[in-house]
Amino acid sequence: MPAKTTTDTDIADEDLVPLADETASQAQRVVAAYAADADECRMLLAMLGIEPTAKVD
Repeated sequence: MPAKTTTDTDIADEDLVPLADETASQAQRVVAAYAADADECRMLLAMLGIEPTAKVD
């Protein structure tokens, strides 16, 4: 049976709210703790949209 695809439950871009920095940091730590290796961690963070940002000095 094919998956149901509807636009009724899609979220519009303007309805998305960015995560607070602290929440994103906590999520990054949880993902890193459960990832098998660095590549998997990067992939999961990218999928969740919570990649760490590079600090510029």
